[in-house]
Amino acid sequence: MRLFKIVTLALIVGATNSTTVPLALAAPECSKLVGLADWGENSTADISVASGGSCQFSIPMRGTVSSSDIMQKPAHGKLKKLNATTYEYKSKGKYKGSDTFIIKATGQGPKASGASVINVNATIN
Repeated sequence: MRLFKIVTLALIVGATNSTTVPLALAAPECSKLVGLADWGENSTADISVASGGSCQFSIPMRGTVSSSDIMQKPAHGKLKKLNATTYEYKSKGKYKGSDTFIIKATGQGPKASGASVINVNATIN
């Protein structure tokens, strides 16, 4: 019985001394309209983001991405590579208009493989 009281007290003390760790929030997925192509062909994507906001952009190709790189940086924002398939775009604050960046990706799809250039047109609202 005494062991039960000690365990109960330890649980109560532990529960009152807990600390919460804030979770880092990832940028939301960009709203986008994509013109898909097979690997080895070029494609275009249109994304929309709020002024001063950020969003994540996944490479819109079917299959597996083996590598990707930024070929042209945006003029009115920053583009950060998160991994081979995902990028984060952050527009400059107080800027409204359009921006463009280009990503080159290499991969293997169900019908083709090779390198593709993806032109991304961003609309900043």
